[in-house]
Amino acid sequence: MRVEIWSDIACPWCYVGKARFEKALAAFPHRDQVEVVHRSFELDPDRAKGDAQPVITMLTRKYGMSEAQAEAGEDNLGAQAAAEGLPYRTRGRDHGNTFDLHRLLHLAREQGRHDELLAILYRANFAEERSVFTEGDERLVELATEAGLDAGRVRAVLADPDAYAGDVRADEREAARLGATGVPFFVLDRTYGVSGAQSAEVFSRALTQAWGERAPLEPVGAQDARACGPDGCALPPHS
Repeated sequence: MRVEIWSDIACPWCYVGKARFEKALAAFPHRDQVEVVHRSFELDPDRAKGDAQPVITMLTRKYGMSEAQAEAGEDNLGAQAAAEGLPYRTRGRDHGNTFDLHRLLHLAREQGRHDELLAILYRANFAEERSVFTEGDERLVELATEAGLDAGRVRAVLADPDAYAGDVRADEREAARLGATGVPFFVLDRTYGVSGAQSAEVFSRALTQAWGERAPLEPVGAQDARACGPDGCALPPHS
């Protein structure tokens, strides 16, 4: 079974939702038969690279809330994250364009290091004082190499705005086709969709239901056709 997860590094509910889903997945009896694929989604795709602003400021301007309301919302998110064992800085974080982060995540997938980089980027954005938006490309190089990527390759990708851009846009087009208007968005076997940072219990039920309703394999063709197996390959009969 395949689970696809659309998310953005700038999305706090994606950070929390990932932990809740992983808790459910860890307890799922068929965990070893579940493939998890993370896909790209930008919450603020029109924001220019390098145009970062404090999260509290962004919230007040984008949603028309007061500073006190924005701070209360961040405090609530901090509590939700803490309940999942996640560090979360409720003050002093900033918000910016995540396109380059997604491009690097596609590079990391190609190198088999996607999960490592995703966890590192979430930690850097939500738990560390240093910004992933205002310190330039070398900050991203540092984080990517921590995930096991080659620094030279990372710099080359960051220097080429077209590198992996098509992969990011393809993920975003697919999200739109599936009707996703926000993240996190979980798709189980292209049959069930789960929106938002649901509880681990909801994710457990979704996994169980999707697993139970998988279509059985329908055999096609002759059942005695020759094939290779653990004991070797069947030999053709002598004429």
